[in-house]
Amino acid sequence: MTTAAAPPRVPEAIHRRRWAILCTLVLALLVVVLDNSILNVAMKTIATPAPVGLGASQSDLEWSINSYTLVFAGLLFTSGLLGDRFGRKRALLGGMVVFGIASLLSALAASPGELIGYRALMGVGAALAMPATLAIIMNVFERSEQPKAIGIWAGAVGLAIAIGPITGGLLIEHFWWGSVFLINVPIVIVAVIAMVVLVPESKDPSPGKLDPIGVLLSIIGLVALIYGIIKGGELADFTAAEAWVPTLIGVLALAAFVWFERRTRFPALDVTWFRNKVFSASVVVVGVVFFALMGVSFFGVFYIQSVRGYSALQAGLLMLPLAVAQLVFAPRARLVVDRFGVAATAAVGMLLIAVGFVGYTLLGVDTPIWVLIVLGLLMGTGMAHVMPPVTVAIMGSLPREKAGAGSAVNNTFRQVGGSLGVAVLGAVLSTVYRDGMADTLNQLPDDLRGKAGESLEATLAIAERMGPKGAALIGPADDAFVSAMHVVASLSAGITVVGALIAWFLLPRRSAAPGGPAGKAGKAAERPDQSREAVVADA
Repeated sequence: MTTAAAPPRVPEAIHRRRWAILCTLVLALLVVVLDNSILNVAMKTIATPAPVGLGASQSDLEWSINSYTLVFAGLLFTSGLLGDRFGRKRALLGGMVVFGIASLLSALAASPGELIGYRALMGVGAALAMPATLAIIMNVFERSEQPKAIGIWAGAVGLAIAIGPITGGLLIEHFWWGSVFLINVPIVIVAVIAMVVLVPESKDPSPGKLDPIGVLLSIIGLVALIYGIIKGGELADFTAAEAWVPTLIGVLALAAFVWFERRTRFPALDVTWFRNKVFSASVVVVGVVFFALMGVSFFGVFYIQSVRGYSALQAGLLMLPLAVAQLVFAPRARLVVDRFGVAATAAVGMLLIAVGFVGYTLLGVDTPIWVLIVLGLLMGTGMAHVMPPVTVAIMGSLPREKAGAGSAVNNTFRQVGGSLGVAVLGAVLSTVYRDGMADTLNQLPDDLRGKAGESLEATLAIAERMGPKGAALIGPADDAFVSAMHVVASLSAGITVVGALIAWFLLPRRSAAPGGPAGKAGKAAERPDQSREAVVADA
């Protein structure tokens, strides 16, 4: 007795153009992720007085990054819900248009305050677009191809992080600082046109009533939590009231959010998702990976440029091995998962990243640069075998019609983990560096001592101002920074090993078909009368 094959879930018209749709989504992803990494290269120029730059202070520069991060992280979850309810294509298009307009305004900013405000607006656009990209992938690809598509999506994130500094370096060398934002505009225009033509609309066919209280609590909680984390990292002191008070408010608001969501009839987030150990373990692994990697990105830039003396463009080129490894291996990670299972693949990938961190503890002020290239390849290979399978596990453990919310949770944990990594590991780096420079800085005048101890960059700036006398600061500063980098790399390695253990013991041994969990929710997602409507509204 033969069983009839299940009919295709995705309409044929969409199925035929699925790879073109993926290219369009990757283009949107590239411009959003690239923007954050491209800005770092322009910081020194923006700090230069007009007409070359804006004369931004250190605080202005920090908030030009933090305003984007705060808004982006605070609205990610809400944006995913809006996409599920009102249409993911609408959310994607709206986000890209806002992002493009804000990029143009940022390029034309006449003061640091304007730049900070326009960067916050860019965060709104990015928050709308980012969850929609992954949710649309889940709705235009059949189950068998979703892991490959998600692998390409994950590889694009790594590529954008790496090519940002290269692109920024080239633009700053030939144009004015605003070009790092203006370059987004033509890319956004091309992406929006392609989206209008290619991307189908999809939404949750039964979204239920709105949950304004839950949405408000999630925004307050995430914004306050990220603000407290950022402030603690800036001050290198998480016991300061400016850090722990907003952090506490954020934790309490998120606790109230969970309490309310468990009791309301139409929750914005079904907190029972977290009872699924695969879902919970996967989002924790995502947070752990980005906690460690954003921390190493933070100190890696200073090691390459300030200690080793490479230019911003050269530093960007040295990031390419990490990106190339992700780009090559991420789309093929599904083949490893098919053979060895999700748990083994993700755990070994985490261990490769941990080995890369251990390698950082062996770097000195004159280590051959090819060692750094090998470490980048190793960590990129590890990353490529972690992010695609855990992302598939997250999305596969939820009903398909909740793809936007699932994508938002995935991106929220990544953003919170990354912010924590920069803040916590950055604070550790600053503290260890300051302690290592204590004896040397005691020889400086009182009015220079405090400023010189803030960071390696601050020490080198003071040394330059002192002329020949400042040369005695450079060697101890490099040594103190490298020692601090070793401490942070060791912490990152330990944290990543914990993530490997979580992956090994809690993720599934075999790959599960994405698109809906077992149980009632998953069965509901599979009903023929719902699946076509959830996939497409305007095929």
